[in-house]
Amino acid sequence: MTDALTQADIETLGFLESPVPQVVLSYRRILAVNRATCDLFGYTGMNMVGASVRQMYSSLADYNAIGARCEKWFETHRTYEDQRFMQRADGEIFWVRARGVTLSPEDPFRLTVWSFDPAVERTARTGALSPREEEIANYIVNGWTSKRIAQALSISHRTVEVHRAKLMRKLGAGNTAELVSRIVVAE
Repeated sequence: MTDALTQADIETLGFLESPVPQVVLSYRRILAVNRATCDLFGYTGMNMVGASVRQMYSSLADYNAIGARCEKWFETHRTYEDQRFMQRADGEIFWVRARGVTLSPEDPFRLTVWSFDPAVERTARTGALSPREEEIANYIVNGWTSKRIAQALSISHRTVEVHRAKLMRKLGAGNTAELVSRIVVAE
């Protein structure tokens, strides 16, 4: 079968079938996605191609802040990397390492390629969180109650409340809405 494939076919297959989620963008609009990206974000390719990358961000604030940071970084660098919250089609928020490269340094957002690694350990934005606090924070941003989190983790809801209180103290939040905002919204 490989005898019938051209170099272009092989490169296209390499992109489409890569196990690493990848996106090609032009001015933050999606030109192409691979299957791993569709699987990660819960969209079909047809729902993504041509759309703004905004649909993949957990908030407009993150979309704007990360865009501004990338644009400034690309002025003097060809590649960019960070860790951030992203959002799946079903609304679930999750943590990824994003890596991008501009293929047009003279106009950085004209053509970029991005990859996403959802299997990274999250580092706290405003202080070190324990692994359990990180786990509970991920449930909280998705709207889970303490009882539901406790059931999912097979722990007491009181233990969840203790961790929630520690999160609120560490992140300086006065209530759950503020806590979610502190976890999700860009620094």
